[in-house]
Amino acid sequence: MSMSSARRNALIAASLALPIVAGGWILQERATRDGARLFDQVLSLVSDRFVDTVGTASLYEKAAKGLIDQLNDPYSELLSPKAAERFSATSTGRYGGVGMQIEKQQENIVVVRVFPNTPAERAGIVEGDRIAVVDTMSTRGWSTQQVSDVLLGTPGTKVRARFSRPGVAQPIDHQLTRAIINVPAVPYALMLDGKIGYLPLLTFNESASREVAAAADRLMKQGARGIIVDVRDNPGGILEQALSISDAFLNSGQEIASVRGRDGATQKFQAQGRNRFPAIPLVVMVNGYSASASEIVAGSLQDHDRALVVGTTSYGKGLVQSVFPLEGGYSLKLTTAKWFTPSGRSIQKDRTPARPGTLPAGVAARAPQSDIDETPDSLEQESVKKNRPTFRSDAGRIVYGGGGITPDVIVPEDTISTVEQDFARALAPKGAIVRAALYDMALTLKGKITPDIQPKPEWREEFLRRLEKDSVAVNPKQFQAATALVDRWITHQVIRQSFGDSTLFRRTLAEDAQMQKALELIRKGQTQQDLFTLARASIK
Repeated sequence: MSMSSARRNALIAASLALPIVAGGWILQERATRDGARLFDQVLSLVSDRFVDTVGTASLYEKAAKGLIDQLNDPYSELLSPKAAERFSATSTGRYGGVGMQIEKQQENIVVVRVFPNTPAERAGIVEGDRIAVVDTMSTRGWSTQQVSDVLLGTPGTKVRARFSRPGVAQPIDHQLTRAIINVPAVPYALMLDGKIGYLPLLTFNESASREVAAAADRLMKQGARGIIVDVRDNPGGILEQALSISDAFLNSGQEIASVRGRDGATQKFQAQGRNRFPAIPLVVMVNGYSASASEIVAGSLQDHDRALVVGTTSYGKGLVQSVFPLEGGYSLKLTTAKWFTPSGRSIQKDRTPARPGTLPAGVAARAPQSDIDETPDSLEQESVKKNRPTFRSDAGRIVYGGGGITPDVIVPEDTISTVEQDFARALAPKGAIVRAALYDMALTLKGKITPDIQPKPEWREEFLRRLEKDSVAVNPKQFQAATALVDRWITHQVIRQSFGDSTLFRRTLAEDAQMQKALELIRKGQTQQDLFTLARASIK
């Protein structure tokens, strides 16, 4: 075939294909136009003819939310103006507020934590105070969200609140000036055994990377020769902070993570050379509640052989949400891409409905909650790795895919006995009342105990009395069989209330199988490579 004939045939083929392509575009355009016309017709009829008057603006908002619901994506949502403002505040960790954490306990809105150096602390508000009135409005019947919406506001503005305090007859009135509140991402950092540093990272707010670096610096100045970073139960937060934290432990140019969107394009995020802690052995702890930003940190450090990961497989939230501001103060939070670790592992895990299983002691010790059965991967063993796809770290170590970050050393949480599980599940529907009883007991004992206090039988009796007073049915046989669990609930709450989270952590360290394994390995390892060698030997 001559060149001219080939060119002519190509032109004929292209001219034949053009109507097909154009026709497809026209059909798609027509379908979109027909769909829009259908929606307008339905909206008009509902607005004009429905038996009850419905505002058009409300219908549009509900229709938009319905559209997002049809995506079947739990992470995409249309945020109302208030919800958008609240999302921005909670995701940054800085907001105009008064500096206290509140919780609904039965019919009361109770202050459960007062943050340091905040208007609430300066006003003398203490944990256990009940918020009765905010800005002249009674909080009776309100949710914690409703109270928070009133307390939050522009920094520098004022809000009035009336509190009741157990043991104080008269109400306590405060006028509080809202301020920027910095919620700590690293509430404390400790030296264990005088040579191992420990820092819990609770969230990825806008100060998380600074707090991690500052805590690690302090620990190293105190002589730490190994550091444990604990992101168990950390649901994530600002992804840029995850990149910055990973950067602090990686070399320049090393990939931290990549993002792939619908079009297949890949965006890679690389370390910028901060590597402030190049030599110190590192352990990262994860569990089934470590998600999103937590998984980026754990995955990047694992893939580059910079940290030994210990615990249970993380949650597996590897989807990227982009927030698009809309008119009227609305925002659209939309899933737009997926995260991958440097070795190519997808962080996203296919979700399956939670099913009741054996409750780990760590979950049960937090006191009953309505979702107490949702314990993803809490009981997995090393054998789960056999069914997962394999990838390679920089040094050729096997790392596992399949969603979430699978630890190098899997350590299931301690489990409680069957009778204790039955007792915990029986109380779960009344979790708010149970937590209120524990909280009130802790308040009455505050200032009367020492950190090494042992549980007392009379505490148990008082706890049972409080439950029965609030009409919580308790099976006597179950209660008697679960005395160790009840003692743990009470003791943990009493110690935290009296001495804080760091003291509670030290007190419960011996009960934490995952921490004990991490300490066992990092005590013996002089280098990061030592940790990997010890880990391999420990699971053979």
